[in-house]
Amino acid sequence: MTPRPARKLLILGWDAADWIMILRLADKGGMPNLRRLMRAGVHADLATLEPRLSPLLWSTVATGKTADKHGILNFIEPDADNQNLRPASSTTRRTKALWNILHQSGLRTHVVGWYASHPAEPVRGGVVTNLLCESQPASPGQPWPLRPGTVHPPELADRVAAARVHPSAVPERVLTKLAPQWARLGRDHDRMRTLARLVAQCLSVHNAAKAVMQADPAWDCAMVFHEAIDTIGHHFMQFFPPKMKHVQQKEFELFSRVMPGVYELHDELLGEMLRLAGPDATVMLLSDHGFHCGDQRPVTEGLSDIERAATEAAWHREHGVLVLQGPGVRADAGVRAPSLLDIAPTALALLGLPAGRDMDGRVLEEAIEHPAPDRIESWDAEDGDDARHPTDMRQDPFEAHDAIRQLIDLGYMAALPEDAQARIDLTRRETAFNLGMVLAHRGRAAEAAATLAPLAEAHPDEARYALSLARALLTCARFDEADAVLTRLLSLDPSHTECAMLRVSVLAAAGRTDDAWSLLGPRLTDPSVSPLTLADLCASAGRWEESERQARRALGAAPKNPAAAIALARAEIVLGRFEPAAERCLDVLEAHPVHPEAHHQLGLALAWLGELGHAASSFAAVIAVQPGRIEAHRFLAALRRLGGDEPGAREAEHRAESMLNTLAPDPAQRALAERQSPRGPAAWSASPHAAGGAP
Repeated sequence: MTPRPARKLLILGWDAADWIMILRLADKGGMPNLRRLMRAGVHADLATLEPRLSPLLWSTVATGKTADKHGILNFIEPDADNQNLRPASSTTRRTKALWNILHQSGLRTHVVGWYASHPAEPVRGGVVTNLLCESQPASPGQPWPLRPGTVHPPELADRVAAARVHPSAVPERVLTKLAPQWARLGRDHDRMRTLARLVAQCLSVHNAAKAVMQADPAWDCAMVFHEAIDTIGHHFMQFFPPKMKHVQQKEFELFSRVMPGVYELHDELLGEMLRLAGPDATVMLLSDHGFHCGDQRPVTEGLSDIERAATEAAWHREHGVLVLQGPGVRADAGVRAPSLLDIAPTALALLGLPAGRDMDGRVLEEAIEHPAPDRIESWDAEDGDDARHPTDMRQDPFEAHDAIRQLIDLGYMAALPEDAQARIDLTRRETAFNLGMVLAHRGRAAEAAATLAPLAEAHPDEARYALSLARALLTCARFDEADAVLTRLLSLDPSHTECAMLRVSVLAAAGRTDDAWSLLGPRLTDPSVSPLTLADLCASAGRWEESERQARRALGAAPKNPAAAIALARAEIVLGRFEPAAERCLDVLEAHPVHPEAHHQLGLALAWLGELGHAASSFAAVIAVQPGRIEAHRFLAALRRLGGDEPGAREAEHRAESMLNTLAPDPAQRALAERQSPRGPAAWSASPHAAGGAP
């Protein structure tokens, strides 16, 4: 085994933790334990994946693989008897998690509260699953048995059971931290009951983790997951300042401190974990996505259950948090655009173990002191005891359900009750929808379209299905099909703004820019469409003056929004205003040094200003963060050719061509993928500046 930079590794998951909230509190002297980690280590934005659903994302953290590979695609699935539904299960996961790999490598791991970890796998160490607080009694004196399979090893069960906190036993000081005026309502108030229940679960997970770690202190890795920031956020972020229009003033006054209090509670629990782990522990703290706390908060009050389920993910911002600190971590190192996919490979490297080549992320080598071991082909191919459940327990729950349906159809079993079957059918289609989303964001648009098309056909009034299918078809350059899907949705709901805006993109991509503008023009004053969206759509329709105007509106409303600044720079480049565009991109990069789109637009502006060497450096910076970005390789090739570096130009062209052949073998899709950003290499070589050595 490679020497380990980390003697022991503590991985803490805070679902939906967001830097905006953390930094606001830290600036006021709050979050002292997290601030100490940040000062002594490294921290960064952590990019999420789509769809932004916690079971999928935390299973990705644990496996290093996307959801189409690990198999956890929903919160729920048919249960073992196929009579009802259960939370996503460890027996559904199709690949080894970190704790399986570490067990197989002879290391001791504690896992507490992790999504899709039930029933507990018998790893070397202790496991407390995500069903710790199930079957909670209404009153604290009633029996509260642990669900079978919740704790491994069994001798820890009594200690873990005793660690649970009933909602009625949440300390008053904790409730006061979250809702200073809670006593005016009492514990029986609906919102206070919800708050107490979710806080009790948070405290139960923390206490269970302490119990396991104290019972078995000789661990190599401990993984503890808290979902309270997310679950409480869905109920109470609406009360955070500034007050949302639908919120009553009285409730705003009562609950405006809940979310800051939840963060401070997590920091308090973090301090206890750090003391328990000891000074020689390396700490990795992360969240799977962020959580909106400002003007992008969605309104979910008054929605049906299905509408609410479709809207809840709109709370989630695209970046979560990442903090690394302790032995083996380079203090103050810059971390290049980390994502959830990088967590498992990096954790393995910190423990001296190789990642698998079938893991989708990278080791964050710039943040750790020791070189990472060479990758192996796949941990799934490595023989040995990995503590997974027996093969006959590991099955696709929907395949098992289909087998039972066949027995029902043959008359060997009674049919399911209608309501149970309806719940399973809804779960099946939502799981298929999530798979389609994963495939689309993995760049497998044709497979995504094939997965989504039956859903959109069977449920034409479900806008999410139609919109996602149309996006996949657009990526495949199947413009007529995408337009047909969107036209049908608009015939059912002519006021569906998102559908109309997506149709603008489809028409523009198909070269029908006049039709795109005819649809877009009347909606330029629609208050439900953001100026930034309008700027992008006007650009796609070739209306660059209007794109510039909308980008200025967006930047005026949010002066620190990098996307608005970049949209304005893009329009300025096309309109020939290269110097202000370059300055704008430099301002973005001062605040966000690894922003690939800012580097990309800066490269364009610098090339037009004749700064070929600096422009090439900008595109090289894009490729360092996004090596699969085809247009950056092609721009770099053009710049190298203009600079006289023909071998370098051919190398960059070869990389772009290889990626095009892989990603877009279909001629129509290839034509779409080959489209360059405005005023790209072809324009440079034909421009008057070319004779003088500049684009």
